[in-house]
Amino acid sequence: MAQDLSHLPSGLYTSATVKQAEQAWVDAGEGDLYQLVERAGKAAFELLKSSLKRPQKVLVVAGQGNNGADALVCMRHLLQADIECALLLHPGTHPTAQWQQAWQQLQDFSFERLASDGWIEADIIVDGLLGTGIRGQLSPEVALLIDNINLSDAKVLSLDLPSGIMADTGAASGSAVQADMTLIMGALKQGLLTGRARHCAGELHFADIGLTPYLPAPEVQRVDGHMLAEIFKARPRDSHKGLSGRVTIIGGDYGMAGAIRLAGEACLRAGAGLVSVISRPEHQLTVNNGRPELMFRGCELVDMEVYQRLGWADVLVLGPGLGRHDWGYNLFKAVGLTEKRAVVDADGLNILSTEPRCHPNWVLTPHPGEAATLLGCDSHAIEADRFAAVRQLQRQYGGTVLLKGAGTLICNGSQLYVAPVGNPGLASGGCGDVLSGIIGALMAQGLENFLATVAAVVVHGEAADLAARDGERGMLASDLMPWIRHLVNTQ
Repeated sequence: MAQDLSHLPSGLYTSATVKQAEQAWVDAGEGDLYQLVERAGKAAFELLKSSLKRPQKVLVVAGQGNNGADALVCMRHLLQADIECALLLHPGTHPTAQWQQAWQQLQDFSFERLASDGWIEADIIVDGLLGTGIRGQLSPEVALLIDNINLSDAKVLSLDLPSGIMADTGAASGSAVQADMTLIMGALKQGLLTGRARHCAGELHFADIGLTPYLPAPEVQRVDGHMLAEIFKARPRDSHKGLSGRVTIIGGDYGMAGAIRLAGEACLRAGAGLVSVISRPEHQLTVNNGRPELMFRGCELVDMEVYQRLGWADVLVLGPGLGRHDWGYNLFKAVGLTEKRAVVDADGLNILSTEPRCHPNWVLTPHPGEAATLLGCDSHAIEADRFAAVRQLQRQYGGTVLLKGAGTLICNGSQLYVAPVGNPGLASGGCGDVLSGIIGALMAQGLENFLATVAAVVVHGEAADLAARDGERGMLASDLMPWIRHLVNTQ
């Protein structure tokens, strides 16, 4: 099961903003920067003491920045508690003043110091190598240290960030420590909840070291399943299907009937009152077999009946299985002639990339490959800075943009949310079609586009986490359906 992150702050910050808050803390007369180091190191010691069995030996791997200073303070407390420690120090060119103070405080204790290229096995490794101080590519010496940490059988506690992970993006600079736990100091760094960091950070813990009053209003926020109870209130007893929204879903070219069927069923399971599907006539049996609640309109050519079905809907969902041939392109153009609220996914996005336009009332749902196509780059550039990518997509195409992946991002230009929900079981065909159906359903039920998208991402991810109780590998998109219904009835 996914970790419950409700104990974490909702605001997310860049490393520069956190440094400004630290300086504001000092300027307010709260203390000096070394006192923050002392608090951070003490918090790391307390976490080790409370959450792990008493270790036989701890290896502290530290650099000479303030992250390394936190590690040295933690080590001093471990030694005071009569826990055997060894130190592997990676020398820097300019140790910080705070590191020098922490080092001086450590000199009253006896411990084993390893050469920078040495190594020993331990029960616990404290990773204080880089923290937020990473700049560019790692040196071969640092990369080797990280590889040794990852090859060890020891439990790993990373301080603030797993070394090698970039605080502002969640991307890895080559190698990155794969921690069992990460203790976040003072403020939640935005990169920890998305990208490669989702794999490397392990169980997240938070240490309040006193910065909260000095942090500005966050530009990025975290969201999870605890929001759902505020959204899904009980329906009035006199409700009828006309009050629950009408959705038309367009797609399913030859060989892709499953995509449109999954999107349609997810739309129904998420509470839409009426759902109509426009697809190839040959796909009616596939769509309606076992799901007769879906209305079906076979389409060979875009005619008046198609336009009537588009006009009938409150919300359009375009793209699941649409294809990139003339059939799909003509449907794309037909949807573009309407002013309807719309969700554009899959091949709808691929066609959009060939005829770029900006629209304030749609929701775009690219995965990194589709995002790269829309921005004219490659997926590596998207994953290198997912925050920059989703903002650029929103500026260029308008509306609300959802960038899928580990730690989905949702942006409407004024708000940016990170949803650290879901699991690798979602990396299978059809899961994106399910998400599009949920978004369309929530929009049709009256939620504003951005809120509908955020809530749909949470429902989708939480449903995946519930479905993964039977294992992530082999999980199907259709396995989410009963859990979607369960989650939209959270009250």
